[in-house]
Parts: sequence; C-alpha cells; structure tokens
Amino acid sequence: MFRRSKTETTPVPAEPAHEASAQKKGRPTPSRKEAEAANKARAKVPRTRKEMAAAQKLQRNESSTQMRQAMRNGDDRFLPARDKGPVRRFIRDYVDSRFSFIELLIPLMLVVLILGFTGNPTVTTYANLAMLSVFVLIIVDLIRLRFRLKRELTARFPDAPHKGLTYYAVARSMQMRFMRLPKTKVKVGQQLPERYR
Repeated sequence: MFRRSKTETTPVPAEPAHEASAQKKGRPTPSRKEAEAANKARAKVPRTRKEMAAAQKLQRNESSTQMRQAMRNGDDRFLPARDKGPVRRFIRDYVDSRFSFIELLIPLMLVVLILGFTGNPTVTTYANLAMLSVFVLIIVDLIRLRFRLKRELTARFPDAPHKGLTYYAVARSMQMRFMRLPKTKVKVGQQLPERYR
C-alpha cells in the first residue's frame, strides 16, 4: 500500500551554480575594467531625443571649428567640398599669384568719394572716368583669366572635369586679397609647382 511505484524516477543531481551560468552565457564573466568600459560606452550613446540633439550640436560645432581652421591653414581634409582637391588648390594659387585690377577698386572708390565732395565738376568727371576705366580693366582681366586658366587646367589636369572651375576662379579673383578664404598661400608673381597631386 505504501510502497514506491516502479514508474517513479530517481532525481538527477543539480549542477553547480557557476557551471550552469557558464553554460547559459557561453562566455566568461567580464573583469571590472571591461565592465566599467562597457558602462562608459553605453553612457556615451544618446538615449533620449534631447541627448541626441545635444550630441549632434556638439558634432556640428567640432566640424565647423575644424573647417574654420582649415580655411586659415589650408588643410585639405577639413575644407568644404567646393574647396577640396588638387584642382581647386591649383586654381586658388593661380588666382593668388596674379595681380588683379579688382585690388585697385576699393582704394579708387575711396578717392572718387573724397573727390566728389570737392564740388569741382572737372575733378568729379575725371574721377568718374578713372572709375569707369578700372571697371573695363577688371572685365578684360577676368576674360583673360578665364582663357589662361582653361589652358593651364587642360595641360595640368587633362582628366579632371572642368565644369564650374571658371566660376570658382572668377569668384575668388573678385574678392580682395585679404578677404579670400581659404587664405592665400602664394605671393604675387610666385612660380607655381608643376604637380598638384
């Protein structure tokens, strides 16, 4: 009546706790140093929208700081896309190595403005004629720049696409020398290197 039934099985001895956990994880427990490094990495990952926005803002600030420094020192890695590459660097150097009549424009405008206050119509007429002559010289200079630059680009960079490069050169030459960005690296009349790779 109180005997054990034959169908009853014998209990299986339990595995030690550390063996069971090792089989579950499939890897050893990380050291304290590894665990702290993983916690720091998790803490850096933004979780909320506010944290994501702050991280993006910080990244933008770092990027713009690097870009501003590159505009000063000419570091090609951090320049904006429109200024990157050996072709654009050559165009900047080519434009900067030439004397441009646009550099006479602001001093001449100041002279014309001062002479306009004299009240002498003859002086004002001559000043306006000088101003008009400089404008004509600037246009002629820009046309010469376009053709000479095209010839240089064809000789130095035959495989590179030339679309938009003339506009880039003209836009740079229209700026006063001290206002050009990236900053000028060559002096007027300086001989340019043969290779820009």
